[in-house]
Amino acid sequence: MFRQLSAMLIGVLLATPVFAQDTIRIATEGAYPPFNFIDASGEVKGFDVEIANALCEEMDANCELVTQNWDGIIPGLIAGRYDAIIASMSITPERQEAVSFSEPYYSNKLQFIAPGDSDFGPGDAAGSAIGAQRATIAAQWLEENVPDADIRLYDTQENAYLDLESGRLDAVLADVYVSYEWLDSDEGAAYEFKGDPVYNDDKIAVAVRKDDQVLAERFSEAIEAIRADGTYQAINGNYFPFDIY
Repeated sequence: MFRQLSAMLIGVLLATPVFAQDTIRIATEGAYPPFNFIDASGEVKGFDVEIANALCEEMDANCELVTQNWDGIIPGLIAGRYDAIIASMSITPERQEAVSFSEPYYSNKLQFIAPGDSDFGPGDAAGSAIGAQRATIAAQWLEENVPDADIRLYDTQENAYLDLESGRLDAVLADVYVSYEWLDSDEGAAYEFKGDPVYNDDKIAVAVRKDDQVLAERFSEAIEAIRADGTYQAINGNYFPFDIY
C-alpha cells in the first residue's frame, strides 16, 4: 500500500508544473495621464501600466490589466474583482485601514495651477473656486486646510482641467507630475504652477487586499529589483526628464 501511495504521489508531482506562473489581476484608472490613460487605439498606457508590466515580469507572473473608475477602485479590490491596484494611489492612514500597500514606487507633491496671467497664490485659496479630483489627497488637503474655499470635486482629473479651461475654476490642486504633463500640452499652455508645493511627502504604492501581505511583499521586492537593474529608470525616462522615485 505504501508503495502504491508513493507511486501515486510521484505521478501527481510529475503532472504538476512546479514553476507554473500565477495570474495577478491589476486595476488602474485609465484617466490619469501620463500615469494611466486610454490611447487612441483603446489601449491602456502610461507610467503605471509600464511599471505594472515590469513588476509582473520580475515576479514571473501573468499580468491582466483592467480599468476601473477611481471612486470604485478600492471597493472593487476588496470585493475580489482584481488582486492589486497600480493607479498612482497615495498611501494614507485612512486607506491603510482598508488595504495593504507595497513600498512606494514613486513620490509626489501637491501644487496649485492657475492661469498664468492671474494673481492667484496658495494664500488666496479661501473664497476661490478650487478644483480637485474626488477621493484624492488633493481633495482631502483642500477640505482640511481651506474649508472656506469653494471646493469643487470631479470624477476625473481631466474634468477638473476642463473646468479650469472654461473659467469655472480659479485654480486646481493636483499631483505635480500630472499637472506637469498637462501644462506641457496645448490645452495647458496658458497656465502655470502657483506658489510652492503645499504638500511634498506623498508616497505612491501598489495596493492589495488587507490580508494579502505576501503579495504586498512580492511587489515590494520587485520594485527594489527593477530599481536595481535599471528597468525603473528606463520607464521613468519615457515620461519625465527627472527621477520621480
